[in-house]
Amino acid sequence: MAKSNAIKEPLSDKVLLTFIYIVLIIILAAVLYPLIYIVSSSFSSPQAVVSGRVWLFPVELSLKGYTAVLSNPRIWSGYSNSIFYMCVGTLISVFLTFALAYPLSKKTFYGRSSIMYLIIVTMIFSGGLIPYYLTVKSLGMIDTRWALLLPQAIAVWQVFIAKTFFQESIPDELNEAAEMDGCSDIRFLWSIVLPLSKPVVAVLALMYAVTAWNAYFDALIFLKNVNLYPLQLILREILIQNSVDNSMMVDVRTMEARQGMKDLLKFSLIVVSSLPVLIIYPFVQKHFVKGVMIGSLKG
Repeated sequence: MAKSNAIKEPLSDKVLLTFIYIVLIIILAAVLYPLIYIVSSSFSSPQAVVSGRVWLFPVELSLKGYTAVLSNPRIWSGYSNSIFYMCVGTLISVFLTFALAYPLSKKTFYGRSSIMYLIIVTMIFSGGLIPYYLTVKSLGMIDTRWALLLPQAIAVWQVFIAKTFFQESIPDELNEAAEMDGCSDIRFLWSIVLPLSKPVVAVLALMYAVTAWNAYFDALIFLKNVNLYPLQLILREILIQNSVDNSMMVDVRTMEARQGMKDLLKFSLIVVSSLPVLIIYPFVQKHFVKGVMIGSLKG
């Protein structure tokens, strides 16, 4: 009978591998449990939430939180505004990022080093909130949708990712061959570069979309019209309005019910506001991983 030539794994390697798996399981549980707790609490009754009886699964299954959230017309207004800011803002941001990153990736572009230094300076130094506000005001964008679309349209880190992707994935020889065939720069960018840039487009779109969806500070300082508020600002106001004022509460049961409803609203609002990002991510996840790895190479 022939002896097996398989190399036995040393005991030390088995111990190390077991330790790594244990650590990873602990990290997974630490990350996953809060998400499960939030979802379970959102489907529980207010009494179960305020009494701390919810640990892993819903207790006294209830949809009161979602009923209260979805019956509020301001939620739907905030949803539509946030979807608009996310979609339009992402298109503008990706377009401007490409328009800046692609020329900077070309060695023949005169002055690209100086422009890169200026861009890097904006990562380190900021003019501050007051100059930022005065700039937006001087441009006439206060209390308009443009205040949430243009001032933060370009992120420096995303420019670096796109620039590195172009340098590593689009060879100069391809551009030279296209020029010999009479292809213009705009035609080359549209017909060749963009179809080859799906991974980095997915990365940029997801980054900008998540940032736009979660943003609320610019809306807080620039918007006065409630009809223009994004979802995050609407949720903030709802939670503040449902806060408990102990000085106005005489009945302990009433106070407990109010606190339970407030907590239930909080969990339901978190789930409702997170759904769009959770729905989008699976469709871009494949390109996202590839784009991040390619864009992370040093160019």
